[in-house]
Amino acid sequence: MITTTKKKTYDLRGLRVLVLEEFQFMANLMSSILRDFHVGSVVATCKVSEAMKKLEEHNLRADLDDRIDLIITDLLPPNNEGLSFLAWVRKHPEKDISYVPVLFCSTHTSMSVVIAGRDTGAEEIMVKPMTAEKIAQRLSYIIDLPRPYIKAPGFFGPDRRRQKKAFSGEDKRAKNNDNLRITYETDE
Repeated sequence: MITTTKKKTYDLRGLRVLVLEEFQFMANLMSSILRDFHVGSVVATCKVSEAMKKLEEHNLRADLDDRIDLIITDLLPPNNEGLSFLAWVRKHPEKDISYVPVLFCSTHTSMSVVIAGRDTGAEEIMVKPMTAEKIAQRLSYIIDLPRPYIKAPGFFGPDRRRQKKAFSGEDKRAKNNDNLRITYETDE
C-alpha cells in the first residue's frame, strides 16, 4: 500500500508491474520499492527481448489474474532501447499489450528525452534519481488521472494534453455531430 502526500491510500495487492531497467541493481531497487508498496507481483528484467516475451506471456493468455497492469521502463542508453520497447508496446496489434500504461524513467533529463518519451506514448515520465515518494506520486497519477488514448497519424498513446489553456484563434474543431466522423475498431 502507498499513501501519497494528499493522504490517499492505495491497495496495490492486485497490481502487476513489469520493470525494464538498464542495471540489475536498479531493477532490484525498483522491485524492492514496489514490494514495499505491497504491489501484487513484480517482473523485472534488464533485457528488452525478455520484457517483450514476459509481456506477451502474461497478457496474451486467458488468465486475467496474471496480466501485467503497468510497465516501468528505463531509457536504456546508449541505444535508447527503452524507447524502442515503448514503441513496440504502443504498436502491438493486441490491445491487451498496446494499452498497458507505461512509466518512462531516465537519468537523462534533456528536453529531447522527455519529449521522446511523451511522443512515444508514455503515461508518465520520471527523472532519476528515483525515490519511493516519486514512484508513489507517479503511480497515483496513473491510477487517479487516467488519460484517454489517442490514435492519430504517427501517434498512438495517452492524450498528451495535460493543461487546460485558453485557446486564441479560430477553433477548427467539430462543434456538432454533423461535423464528426467516427470510426470504430472491431475485434474480428
